[in-house]
Amino acid sequence: MLAGARESIASRLENREANYRDVDRDADCGADLGRYPTLKKPCGAFVTLHKVDASGKRALRGCIGRLTANMPLEETIRLMAREAAFGDPRFPPLKREEFASCHIEISALSPMSPCQDPRQVKLGVHGLYFVLGARSGVLLPQVPVEQGWSLDEYLDYICVKAGAPAGSIASPGAELYTFTAVVFGEE
Repeated sequence: MLAGARESIASRLENREANYRDVDRDADCGADLGRYPTLKKPCGAFVTLHKVDASGKRALRGCIGRLTANMPLEETIRLMAREAAFGDPRFPPLKREEFASCHIEISALSPMSPCQDPRQVKLGVHGLYFVLGARSGVLLPQVPVEQGWSLDEYLDYICVKAGAPAGSIASPGAELYTFTAVVFGEE
């Protein structure tokens, strides 16, 4: 999946067709889709790009994903990799010279579950999806750990991410959902 994400970005940077490995037929790649049927099932996923400097310090360079998908996980990852590199509105499109210093992280998501009690959210385990009227926001499970947030900070920040005031979790009509993720990267 990481190689597919990297190839998706590289092919766009090099203005060529992507050349993905066919793990169904390629014994050298170390995977057999017969043993990993999840790769062929529809699944939500996020791809995060971190730019890493010479000292090893990481900085967010792009992150895009889908909470659900109607295409196989491997295709979702390839598409989200391109979107993280070229379509995240917070950043300019990735340049060819930046790509070598970017590390790719993939988060394959579980289905979402309604969260009736925000105090039951577990830091580092639960990602959050918050909806209040027409506003919504999502945070991946690894974010509060990376940022060193408490549970209260995590719950406040998901509101802010959605464009709502901190503390809006308790607002009438607010909806909170949790999900988990299998997270892996090139590190």
